[in-house]
Amino acid sequence: MSRKVIVTVAPTGGFATRAQNPHLPTQPDEIAEDVARCHAAGASVAALHARLPNDEPTCDAAIYGRINALIRERCDIVINNSGGGGVTGAMGRRLSDDLWEVDLDERMKAADAGAEIVTLNAMTVLATLAGRETLLTASPRRARIFAQRLRDRAIKPEWEAFSPAHLMQDMRTLTAEGLDPAPHIVNLCLGFDHVFQGAMPYSPKILQMMVELLPAGSVFSVAAAGAAQLPATTHALLLGGHVRVGLEDNLDYLPGEPTTNPRLVERMVRIIHELGMEPATPSEAREILGLVPSNAQARAEQAA
Repeated sequence: MSRKVIVTVAPTGGFATRAQNPHLPTQPDEIAEDVARCHAAGASVAALHARLPNDEPTCDAAIYGRINALIRERCDIVINNSGGGGVTGAMGRRLSDDLWEVDLDERMKAADAGAEIVTLNAMTVLATLAGRETLLTASPRRARIFAQRLRDRAIKPEWEAFSPAHLMQDMRTLTAEGLDPAPHIVNLCLGFDHVFQGAMPYSPKILQMMVELLPAGSVFSVAAAGAAQLPATTHALLLGGHVRVGLEDNLDYLPGEPTTNPRLVERMVRIIHELGMEPATPSEAREILGLVPSNAQARAEQAA
């Protein structure tokens, strides 16, 4: 029996702009249409970021809720809202003349929009973007508050890890406290060292090490920035993992050739098939990730 692979599409992100790639979807209708096309191409999870009408990043629950509802009208893909947001607009607050911070209260609004998964960045990193240095602060206390908020809403966290420390410290502590029963959903993010202080580049040795350090009971996927996306995700398949592609991480099909989200999904699905594996359906992805069936899925099963 072929191994089932979860293909996650990250269509928007909190940093990329239309000036960098005109195909970037930023508004609810655009995101929903793009996600539906990616679902038809083989994606089973959508890792979503929300944007304001002016395209600035936000975690506003009403905007996330609109995106989620529009997607649900079109398909039953697993919905994962980001709890990271971005570093500009309402997400950032000034700490000093030369330092900003992403507001935790703004980030936690992502938990109030009906998503099945919410990304929990249980680590403190500093992002340098457009000449601004911004802290994404996740002290142990703050990470615990966020994890408790997700548990209270029966939402699974997605643990992002940019370096081994992100697997070895807060994630292990909070899962040991019972705030996220296994399976633990982990996204290994590589190649983002040009933005995040302390992040790791992709190399076969680094990814192998990160996989070996995963806490017991983890289900992992790999996301990688730019040109590293293709080799890193292919390597993830060989290591028994799952994959994330999309314009959040990589704007080009080939260097200098702007692409679309469906095209990146289609390429990943071809590779999965060539390796003798199969893309998971949303229902299969929920089973792998330990999620309860979605309302749409439950209705379909009842009708059958």
